[in-house]
Amino acid sequence: MTYPIMLYGEPVLESKAEPVTEFDTPEVHKLIDDMFESMYTAKGVGLAAPQIGIRKRIAVIDLSVGEDPKQKIVLLNPEIIHREGTQTGEEGCLSIPGFREQVTRAKTVRVRAQNIKGEPFEMTGEELLARAFSHEIDHLNGRLYITHVSALKRDLIRRKVRKLAKAGEWG
Repeated sequence: MTYPIMLYGEPVLESKAEPVTEFDTPEVHKLIDDMFESMYTAKGVGLAAPQIGIRKRIAVIDLSVGEDPKQKIVLLNPEIIHREGTQTGEEGCLSIPGFREQVTRAKTVRVRAQNIKGEPFEMTGEELLARAFSHEIDHLNGRLYITHVSALKRDLIRRKVRKLAKAGEWG
């Protein structure tokens, strides 16, 4: 099932997601499959459960955008445990379509998470994967990438979104 992507302005995007406490259930498997399907439909490389209106600490990432099944990453209850270096690059978000900004993030990120069976694991990402880890974990903490841009740019995006919403062109 493809879920609609929640757009900037939806309260679920700016509230902290709840930890996953039940693992390896048919419901969790279905949700993760649906998250990948929704992400691919929206042409994204990462998706956090709050982006489809579900306040759970689940994120999926696939930098191959569905081209290589081995690149699928599922993170339950992830947290960043180490950051190193910096990188600045253009970043966008499925929940803020049509907007892209330069964002500085760590160049290397190490995450600790649980897999679908609830087993803990750690994984290190560099460059784009480090950016994806940081971006999706931000979503789980109720933060959007625009919190990493200047107040002036953030205000400009907010005003444009309000204008689009008023014209009936947002959501």
